[in-house]
Order: sequence, then C-alpha cells, then structure tokens
Amino acid sequence: MIFPDCTYEQCLLQGLGPLVFPDRLERGAEPAMRVQMMQVCMQNMQHQAQMEHVLRLSWQALVQAGVQPVLMKGAGLAQYYPSPDRRQWNDVDIYVGPTQYHAACAAMREAWPEALRFDEEKDYYKHYNLIADGVSVEIHRVTILLNHPRDIRRYAEMEHDAAKNACQWRMGDMELRVFEPTFNAMYVMMHAWEHFLTAGATIRQLYDIGYLIEKEHGRIHTGRLKRNLRALRLTEVWQLYMYILVQHAGLDKHIAPLYTDTCAERAERMWKALQGENAPVSQKQAAPQNRWARKIWTMRQRLGEAKRIQAYSPAYARHMCASVLLHGALRLFAKDRKWE
Repeated sequence: MIFPDCTYEQCLLQGLGPLVFPDRLERGAEPAMRVQMMQVCMQNMQHQAQMEHVLRLSWQALVQAGVQPVLMKGAGLAQYYPSPDRRQWNDVDIYVGPTQYHAACAAMREAWPEALRFDEEKDYYKHYNLIADGVSVEIHRVTILLNHPRDIRRYAEMEHDAAKNACQWRMGDMELRVFEPTFNAMYVMMHAWEHFLTAGATIRQLYDIGYLIEKEHGRIHTGRLKRNLRALRLTEVWQLYMYILVQHAGLDKHIAPLYTDTCAERAERMWKALQGENAPVSQKQAAPQNRWARKIWTMRQRLGEAKRIQAYSPAYARHMCASVLLHGALRLFAKDRKWE
C-alpha cells in the first residue's frame, strides 16, 4: 500500500510519522528535519517497549484470574503492517466483555496497585481505565458505544461471537488473542468511523483497515460481513472506506470486500475531509444549565452532526437522526439518571 505524500507536520497529525519517516531518512533529508524524524522514530520505539511490558504483565494477570481477554486496536493492528514496530500505538486496549468485566477490573487493580485510576467501574461505561507505569490501559466492557437499542442488541451478539471465536495471535514472544477477522475488519472500520463522526479521524485508521484486509482477505466472510453491515446501517460507510483504500492507498480492489465506485463523489469528499480539508469549524458553546434546555441543546447538536454526515452517507445520517431522537427520549424518562 502507498502512503500519501504528507508534510512533516501532517504526518504527525495523521499518526503516520514512524511509518513514513524511516523511508524518507533513507532517501535523504535536510539535517534539521532528519534530526526531528529520528527523534520521532526513537521515541516511538522506546514507548512501544514500555507498552509491550505493560501489556505482557496485564495479560498474564487477566489470564491467571480466569479471564479470557481479546487484544484490540493498536497493538494487534500493528502486526498487520510490513514493519509492526513502526505502527504507533498509544495505549493498551483489551476487551473482556460484560460478564468478565468486574473480574478483569479487580485483576488489574491487583496487578497494578500503584496505578492511577480515572474511570469508575460502572456497567454503562465503555471501559475501565488506569495508568500503569506511565501506560494507559483500557479494559473494555464493550468495543463500541451505540445509541439505538436495536443496534446495541445486534452488535452485542456479533461482539460476543467474535470473542468466542477469537484467533490465537503471536506478538513477539507473547501468545495473545484477537477478534476473528470478519468482525475485526468491521470493528476497525466502525472505530475509524466513530472518530470521523466527531471530526477526530486520522489517515492511519484508514490504513489499519487496508492492511488488515490485505493479510486477512482470505478469511473474511463476505456474506456475513454484508449482513452485519446492513443490520447496523453501515453498508454505505464501508463502501466509502473501500473506495478510498483502492483509489488512494493502493489496495487491490479484487480483495476489497463489497467494493463499488458508485460512491465515488461522496468518497472523494470524505478523503478530503480525512486530509483536513473542509473540516467543520468548531464552535465551542457551553451547554445550558437548565435540564430541559440542555436536552434540547444536545439534541440540536447531534442532529447537526447528522446533517454534516449526510454529505458522506445519507443512509447513515437518517439512521443517526432516528437514533438521536429515540436515545434522547429513553434518557429523558429513565429512572436512573446518575450518568447526567
């Protein structure tokens, strides 16, 4: 696959620095820029060594406690890259699921008694977070937070099956487990899309999907992927990513599941947005103090996000509107509103 020709600053913003700087150093660079690139690569290597140490001890603690963990996101995705040590990852993400969640949190507190803790162990939180030896470790109850009750139910079934059928994964001298490829490809796309919805996506997330597909296309079940995407109203979104990967990153379209060029105009618009063009202007406004006024304000904000997304995926924008209205109504009349 081919990385875009970004400036030094763009590479840092897009999370591509350690991936592209070594090749640029081999081709030659100005002395000042050369020093900066080498520092970025060296810092990445040092941080990865520390994170691998924390991952190893955390994994051992969870297994010894009878928990069956699944490695998520950065650490696992790095293994799909030609040079895994170049793929930067900033924290350790481990999925344990709802039934093992409290046992896993307890095991982590026991393994890292001096760790800083930021999240309470609540059943409606996405994950439990602590800082162990300077490394952020997230123990995930769920991989993605969704709003629509139907989406939550369907996705929970997919997530459970993917964890049950997790694959053995070797990372250096560690034996780990990762989600089975069909679900993992969808999840990595959903994670990137989640960031895109909040205007916080990076091009590196796009390449995570591409490298995973390159290595696992023979084990990705296209029919199941198609059904799962349709169930979550994400077919259009998936096709946007496939088009961008084929047209701009060099992914072979014959191995890109559900590839189509019918979304070309919207995908090109999304590609520009990923590069930082046409980014929404952030207008930070404080939410009203009055509860009812705050509810209306929040709903308008989220419906505004749906309007922005309509330029990329009209189908998902409609689904967002329905989810916002339903989720808002459910929260409004919920008996337990401690999360407010």
